[in-house]
Amino acid sequence: MLPLEGTSFGPLLPEHWSEFFVGIVLFLIVWFVMAKKIVPMFEKMYAERTAEITGGIEKAEKAQADAAEALQQYQDQLADAREEAGRIREEARAQAADISAQIKQQAADEAARMVDTAKAQIEAERMQAVRALRGEIGGLATELAGKIVGESLADDERAKRSVERFLEELESQTVEAT
Repeated sequence: MLPLEGTSFGPLLPEHWSEFFVGIVLFLIVWFVMAKKIVPMFEKMYAERTAEITGGIEKAEKAQADAAEALQQYQDQLADAREEAGRIREEARAQAADISAQIKQQAADEAARMVDTAKAQIEAERMQAVRALRGEIGGLATELAGKIVGESLADDERAKRSVERFLEELESQTVEAT
């Protein structure tokens, strides 16, 4: 027996020294096999998993950086598009204002032309009416004067001048009244 008899190890205490040495040799063999075969396989597997995880993290970080860059490009393009839309909108407003001013000017010019044409036409019609009335009034006045005097004054030049003078006086009185 072993000299450790006074201590209580229970079933762990070998009964013979040969069991103790065989246990130690078997322990060393198991430890050697584990250290040379199993532990390197586990270490290799851990290293592969670590590499996969690290690679996955790097890929995720790269994808996140790419996404952030794409988002920034999108935001830049969106800002450029908004700026371009604002510029186009301002150009359209300016063009609309120019077109509106041109249309108003054309309408004013057309209205002035129509008023001038209407005034000229009215003046021409007035002059025609005045000439017609003068001739008619002159004929009536000569005929009336002839009836009063008792002889025909239709061919007399003096009668025509008298009628003309009378009409001019009448016309000047009408102009002064207005």
